[in-house]
Amino acid sequence: MSKSDAERLGALPQPPGDSAGASPGARVAEIARAVRQSARQIFGIPDYERYLAHCAEHHPGEPVLSQREFFARAIDRKYCKSGPRCC
Repeated sequence: MSKSDAERLGALPQPPGDSAGASPGARVAEIARAVRQSARQIFGIPDYERYLAHCAEHHPGEPVLSQREFFARAIDRKYCKSGPRCC
């Protein structure tokens, strides 16, 4: 292979979403995090990391709940007996 061929092949664009230079372990960890987050959404499990990202984007400078407070509030919201109910 000539030098110009090698330069041309090296200049090919990377596919979108491909982490150029990232280790395979980092890519596996990224995929595992995405799968875990998707599973939490499907089963209705609260996601503290997502809550932190939302607060940082939409409510900067405001205090955030601790992880313990976040899950306690989620449990109260899910199992609280007050409020309108059909039965």
